[in-house]
Amino acid sequence: MKISYKTPEELKLLTDKTRLETNAFLKKLKKKKPKKLDDVVHELHHEAFDEFDCLDCANCCLTIGPRLFDKDIERLAKHLKMKTVDFMQQYIKTDEDGDSIFKDHPCPFLLPDNYCIVYESRPKACREYPHTDRKRFYQILDLSHKNCETCPIVSEVMEQLKNKF
Repeated sequence: MKISYKTPEELKLLTDKTRLETNAFLKKLKKKKPKKLDDVVHELHHEAFDEFDCLDCANCCLTIGPRLFDKDIERLAKHLKMKTVDFMQQYIKTDEDGDSIFKDHPCPFLLPDNYCIVYESRPKACREYPHTDRKRFYQILDLSHKNCETCPIVSEVMEQLKNKF
């Protein structure tokens, strides 16, 4: 599997171009819930990460923000040696769904070389992204399709899935 970096704009165009085909494919997958889906996706995930270094990309950190849970906020505040209330005041806002998110994009902890200054303490959503190694992958097919617009790995995994099923 050969994965090359694509900007979010390029990924959005690619995703839009294949949207109808992918939607039809995902509809079939949801209906069938193939037993081997997780195994296939996890294999593709590992192949992709053998090929691609997220430090060459950081689209996720540049364009989308994680939903932050109380434990994430407490862990980040502790990492930065701040009081939780001060951390929240400086970095956090509540979105239209009532979720805590970072005030700013790109992520305030992303360095110019795409390293994360809070990597060891990063939020759960960041730890799990792009979710292609998750169990019961069929439950997040729509989210994964949306992530095709941000992550070259998810985009490639989705294309490979279409070929395998």
